Amino acid sequence: MADERLRAEWVRCWYEQTDAALTEMVQSFPARHGFPPDRNEIARATDESHRATDELVELTPIPSDLTTMYWEIAEISLPDVDSGYFVHPASMVASHFREYGAVHIDSEEPALVFASDGGGHLFAVAGSGRVWRSTTASWFDQFDLAAASLQEFLAGLGRRIR
Repeated sequence: MADERLRAEWVRCWYEQTDAALTEMVQSFPARHGFPPDRNEIARATDESHRATDELVELTPIPSDLTTMYWEIAEISLPDVDSGYFVHPASMVASHFREYGAVHIDSEEPALVFASDGGGHLFAVAGSGRVWRSTTASWFDQFDLAAASLQEFLAGLGRRIR
């Protein structure tokens, strides 16, 4: 799977299945946890998010899989899934890139931070398509392999919701 590129059709299918599972999770959340959930959502791409993606592409060599994802999905906010998962909007990724630059991982092209979890750990995707997770809540510490591809990363989020 790591050698294959993310396809827009796959992202759209993932969205439909995962959004349905997310709706079920949110509806059953109060009965299971005794309190209401936060706002959990997968936001579809809009004209505004497309412009932000185009600006990100002009700013930095963005991995093609990330561009594909952002063309379909603008942002993901899952504060009630495990400790929380957040795929940042392209505008935030651009802002962070301007402030911190790319993440440097041994034996890998510089990677672009695109997501985080509720513990402050960062997720970065490299040109190879591999997704890396910081070992601490820092842009400058070690990153370990989290997924062989962005597709695998998204599929994992879908499983966590289900």
